[in-house]
Amino acid sequence: MLDQWFARWLLCAIALSAQLAAAAPAARGEVLTIQGSSTFSNNLLTPRQSAIETLSGQTLKVVSLRSDLGLMRLLGGQAQFAAISTPLEWAVEFLRTANPDLPYHRLRVFPVSQVRVAFAVHPSNPLRNTDLDRIRRVLAGEATTWKELGGDDAPIRVAYVQGGGGVTLSVAGTLLRRRTLTPANPIRVAFDAQVVKVVEQEPRALGVAQLGLVKESHLPELMTDRTIDQELSLVTLGEPTPEQLAVIRAVRQTAAAAGLPMR
Repeated sequence: MLDQWFARWLLCAIALSAQLAAAAPAARGEVLTIQGSSTFSNNLLTPRQSAIETLSGQTLKVVSLRSDLGLMRLLGGQAQFAAISTPLEWAVEFLRTANPDLPYHRLRVFPVSQVRVAFAVHPSNPLRNTDLDRIRRVLAGEATTWKELGGDDAPIRVAYVQGGGGVTLSVAGTLLRRRTLTPANPIRVAFDAQVVKVVEQEPRALGVAQLGLVKESHLPELMTDRTIDQELSLVTLGEPTPEQLAVIRAVRQTAAAAGLPMR
């Protein structure tokens, strides 16, 4: 009798352990670091990080910088992903100028979604509409006053992120055939958040900015006849691991659920 009771008890214990193991979440491995575009971080990664971690079963560390810096950190082995907000080809072309010998051929890009670039103006500026050709002329240094855009006769101060920021690269690639921005009266800053700060303080400013930051700051937007989109992508060095693939799938699912799919 004792042997039969013990056998039944052992079977029950095994069954209970199996149920508990099935109900418990899978153990997460090492933290996966994503570094790069603040556009990507602000629009998707940071506000929805918890959902992405739950869907992927991975723990993430998100570092918001710029697209070019994210790629440099990935190539240097300091991150498992780069987050970029411009086509990979344009970002790599920018980096090759100063860093020609890095293993760019090993980069693998995974498109996630798109967001629109915004051109922000000071609240005191009455102008609200223009066209992209006039914007192009301003960014190329060919037009220098608001009158040439249909506004007042005052000089335009163009605020933008210097270097390899995703907004700047996307605008340069679309309007200037990938040449750098060369406005007549530039205000160059290091990061996107500084662009809207400049526009808030400078009545003559035209800010080349993230749409999300412009809305968050409640700044007026200069609407154009056509739009410029930023491509949000994750980049890996070499083929992605199963853990990285799980994150890519989760980010895409989260983007679609948030209404930010690829157009």
